[in-house]
Amino acid sequence: MKMTPENLHALRPAESDSALHGGVRRKGVVAQGSASAPLVTVITSVFNARHHIAGCIESVMRQDYPNIEHIVIDGGSTDGTVDVLRGFDGSIAFWRSAPDKGIYDAWNKGLAEARGEWICFIGADDELLPGAVTAYMQLARSNPQAEFLCSRIQWVNPSGYRRIRGKAWRWPEFARWMSVSHPGSMHRRSLYNRLGTYDLSFGSAADYELLLRARQTLHAAYMPQITAVMRAGGVSDGLAALADAARAQTASGGRSPLLAHMELQIARVKALLRPIRRWLSRTVDA
Repeated sequence: MKMTPENLHALRPAESDSALHGGVRRKGVVAQGSASAPLVTVITSVFNARHHIAGCIESVMRQDYPNIEHIVIDGGSTDGTVDVLRGFDGSIAFWRSAPDKGIYDAWNKGLAEARGEWICFIGADDELLPGAVTAYMQLARSNPQAEFLCSRIQWVNPSGYRRIRGKAWRWPEFARWMSVSHPGSMHRRSLYNRLGTYDLSFGSAADYELLLRARQTLHAAYMPQITAVMRAGGVSDGLAALADAARAQTASGGRSPLLAHMELQIARVKALLRPIRRWLSRTVDA
């Protein structure tokens, strides 16, 4: 089912004996924003990532921006992730552990709990760089009409290969591919009021599809600063993700089915050749 602004809060799960909860909000500590420093909500989806989730949480704790709430939605981990969350109980605004339908289902549940004017998402194995949130809020003040803020990230492959990703949002380019970097990017709450929430039927491209709904009307701002580190290997990597993105493009009307199909085949070839390009890059650098 495609979510709408009207049923956003219906995503909040009913309390149950099987769900584990924690965080300072459950102890009556509620984050507040102000006119000069609006509240920022950071949402993290996690499942069986005990080796990385602490680094993610600590990267949020290291931010120098004064008004941040961190919401962590766990999909029912069995590897000790919940024990790590309990260890950070006094630093996380809210965390919940129960089975879910994947990352975007968790994001929607996080949105139902979010109270910030600005909302961003970072993966359990991603990290925000120091000063990232402050830089974003400075960008927001300089662009009061913006409802989506993006920057650059450092993408890290397990092989050691690294690259910088993320461009400014421009509709003609964005209609062809996910040119912006989503991890750590900021979404004004009013954007979800206007567009709805994440549609799980688009698989790994649900974040792309939501922004595609706005088409040319999206008010975006960009800064070239690197704000996050993202580890490769998530749902956005792989050939299936390319097909999901092509479906999102045609569903939004941003691309014709024929053109999207042709571009999908080209993207698949490039993806298959990517390991060779990385190997050649390391060989040249050596």
